[in-house]
Amino acid sequence: MSDADTAMDDSDGGESELMLDPKVQESIGRSLKAHYDDIVNAPVPDKFLVLLAQLEATEHRAVGAFPDERK
Repeated sequence: MSDADTAMDDSDGGESELMLDPKVQESIGRSLKAHYDDIVNAPVPDKFLVLLAQLEATEHRAVGAFPDERK
């Protein structure tokens, strides 16, 4: 068994001894945050807005048909 296999063997229930360099972790973190921010700030596609409006209209009709079942 190689040293890498031994280091990755976590059969004793302990933490794995392999760690990323802190600079690599920071770089990955910055990259993930940038991608997340891009997704969060992206405009909602028109098709989703239409579907949401249809769902909301359906819910309003259902509440109107069954007024006692409001939460």
